Formats: sequence, structure tokens, C-alpha cells
Amino acid sequence: MNFENILVAVANGIGQITINRPSKLNALNVATIQELHDALESLETNDDVLVIIITGEGEKAFVAGADISEFANFTIEEGAQLAAQGQELLFDFVENLKKPTIAAVNGFALGGGLELAMACHFRIASDNAKMGLPEVSLGVIPGYGGTQRLPQLIGKGRAMEMIMTAGMISAEDAFRAGLVNHVVPQAELLDFTKGIATRIMRNSPFAIGRAIKCVNANFKDGTNGYETEIRNFGKCFGTEDFKEGTTAFLEKRKAEFKGK
Repeated sequence: MNFENILVAVANGIGQITINRPSKLNALNVATIQELHDALESLETNDDVLVIIITGEGEKAFVAGADISEFANFTIEEGAQLAAQGQELLFDFVENLKKPTIAAVNGFALGGGLELAMACHFRIASDNAKMGLPEVSLGVIPGYGGTQRLPQLIGKGRAMEMIMTAGMISAEDAFRAGLVNHVVPQAELLDFTKGIATRIMRNSPFAIGRAIKCVNANFKDGTNGYETEIRNFGKCFGTEDFKEGTTAFLEKRKAEFKGK
């Protein structure tokens, strides 16, 4: 696939997507959202990819928000459609990927950028990262899942303050709040993230995909997460990965999983 706004590379089991609009601080526009969807869909079905990393080009920004010029004159109906399409195409899509997806947050992650990072399964930040949801300063609210995922990650009170003040927090504050898992120097961000990806890849791809599904179930209305866990726990017993994992343990050797 040829893309205008993103770069995609696959190596050593890792699929890396780099949002490549540095002149716009990697801001998300409709075209970039579509390209991200297409790239993620391709990596999801690529047997050579076990973990996905999303990052931004350069040292200034992961994604510094949405491209405001695209929707400044939208009507009520057009605004609602923009949010609905974006959530379906990208943000909900990322959250529900079966393959672990990590946000490597370098620099600013604001508005839609923070929403994209929050949709990933977890986040690692560079020490110069700044994060926030500044939408209310523009007379609008977060529309790509920010009002839902931020409280899930850091709690209702902290999320309310961040959203209502439209302020930014540092990488260290984000770590203390539980918004990011690790903070590392900018120059070490991708290597550190790939190191975690390598640890993930030692484990069963099938089991990881089912674990993602079960964790997400806890945050969905009308879904019993415990029942989802029981069902998927049972399904693991019918897989080659389960047979290989238990056999390798008993034989005191390293398991070689195939994701089946």
C-alpha cells in the first residue's frame, strides 16, 4: 500500500506505523484517519506481525490534535457524523484489534492525538511528551472517545479537571495518573517500546488476543466481563498454542507459539 500521510514498516514481528505530517505536527485529518485504518487492517491480517506500534514523525509531536480547518464550518449533523465515522474507522477499531497495539508518544499528544493514544492497548511516553484534551477551548468536546476513555484510565475527577481546564499535563504527571505505563528519554522511546513488544511476542498470540477481548468487555455496557472471560478461557483449551505452551512447560523448554 502507498500512503501519503503515514509510514509503515514491518520487521522482526513488529509493525510500526508512523504518522508523517510533521509540518502539521502530525495532526489528524480525514485522509490520515482512513490511511491509519487501512494500515492497521493490513497489519492485523499479516501473519508476520505480532505487535503494532503507533508513533509520530519527529520529536515534537505524536499527534497534536485534529485538523481544525476541516471541520470549522460543519453543521450539527456533519459534526456528529465526523465523530461517528472517526470512532468506527479508527479509535474503536484500534481498541478492538486482536494484536497488541502500543502508542509510543513522542512530544505533543493533544485532542485526537491523545484519543488515539488512549485507544491503543497501552502507552509509553518520551520525557518531553505533553498530553491534553483542549477541545472545550474551541467550543467543542472530545469527539473521538476522549470523554469515555480518559475517565476509565485516570478516574472521573482527574478526567473532569483535564477536560474542563483544557490543560496539558507532563509525561511524569501522566505516569503518576496511570495514563502512560512508562516514561523514557526521547532518544530511547522506540527501542524501549520495541523491547516490550519483544517480550509480548514470546507469548501465545491467540491467548493475547482473547485477553484483549476480555479486558475490553469490562468497559462495555450490557456485557458481563466475567462471562466473557470464562468463555474465552475455555476456547484457549482447543488451540495449538495451549497444547504447545503446556507441553513446553512440562518438558522444561521454550514454547514456540503459532497463534492457532
